[in-house]
Amino acid sequence: MIAGHLREKDGHYYCVLSYTDYTGERKQIWKATGLPVRGNKKRAEEMLSHLRKSFVVPKAPADYYDFSEEMLFTDFMRAWLEVVRTMVVPTTFGGYQTTVEKKFIPYFEKKNLALANVQAKDLQSFYLHEMKTLSGTTVRHEHALLHKILKHAYRMDLIPNNPADKVDPPRAERFEGSAYTEEELALLIEKSWDHKLGLLIYITALLGLRRSEVLGLRWKAIDFEENKITINHTVTEARVDGETLIIASDRTKTKSSYRSFPMSDTVKEKLLAWREVQKRNRKICGNCYNMKDIDYVFTDEMGNRFKPRYIEDAFPKILERNGLRKIRFHDLRHTCASLMHKMGLSPKEVQVYLGHSTVSVTLNIYTHLDWSSKENAAKAMESAVKLPQNVQIASKWES
Repeated sequence: MIAGHLREKDGHYYCVLSYTDYTGERKQIWKATGLPVRGNKKRAEEMLSHLRKSFVVPKAPADYYDFSEEMLFTDFMRAWLEVVRTMVVPTTFGGYQTTVEKKFIPYFEKKNLALANVQAKDLQSFYLHEMKTLSGTTVRHEHALLHKILKHAYRMDLIPNNPADKVDPPRAERFEGSAYTEEELALLIEKSWDHKLGLLIYITALLGLRRSEVLGLRWKAIDFEENKITINHTVTEARVDGETLIIASDRTKTKSSYRSFPMSDTVKEKLLAWREVQKRNRKICGNCYNMKDIDYVFTDEMGNRFKPRYIEDAFPKILERNGLRKIRFHDLRHTCASLMHKMGLSPKEVQVYLGHSTVSVTLNIYTHLDWSSKENAAKAMESAVKLPQNVQIASKWES
């Protein structure tokens, strides 16, 4: 958050914001509050606080940077962001920008390193610093991004080699999602059914959808005559230039994520009933109803498409309110995979259903054996690896 204070001028309050621009020069901006000084100090302070939190320091223009090996490493990273801004989707760029501005620049700015002077030891020191608070998996992601940035410098002939090639990132921890049992899932669906997210939770668990996929589900993708649901549209969230963007796209995470499901009579009945609820809300709200999101399946009472952040905030509250074990919303997808595995479906069937790019992804991430499966495996191996009858543990051993 940038610095700021109140000033009085001509009997009114002004918010004065101070920051350092991309040239290193200190800047001040005066913002009129429109509030008379008398009796409005508290309101003016609230406006100042809001401005300090929301103000985004202006970025350097794309043509500002004079690329050279002597430029600061941090300046090169800022320039690289401008280069890739139009080359990747907003969600990817938002992730790059957050990591560069929140992690890389604060650390390397203190080092005052020129691009040409960045060495493997500097990167190794950064990884050790990050490992104090982050997982090995996260630091590996940071390493991959630093490698990408320095690779760009190498391709521009600004450095003779990529120092990230000489550094081994930390080992990634194996992540296992927390899946509900069949009984826990049934209880969740029962307890959440009267909530506005009840049907969304049911559909997510039933189809093993990603959050972006269930939020992007549209009525045009549901064929009530052929009884088919198609996943062909997503809604995601990205933080770019200090602003949260909601991105609706006719693209899925991978080519395999574009998929269709057969729709059962039960699902069809519930979806048709939900559509009637939307029609009733539209009639009640009249001109206040949001017609822009009318084709989306999951909307609130005013017709507004549910936002990703709302799902992440509301879902834990549903669990806590009903005394249910804490899991992430994405763990409904893990639950779907685990239940399919328990029911004896092959890894290939699970892969196609969940829309993974390869079956190895399914095997590595989602199919966690439950205890009953391990018991069955243990019994099978005991029948295969046989002991002689009436064998006793020997008190002496042959040499």
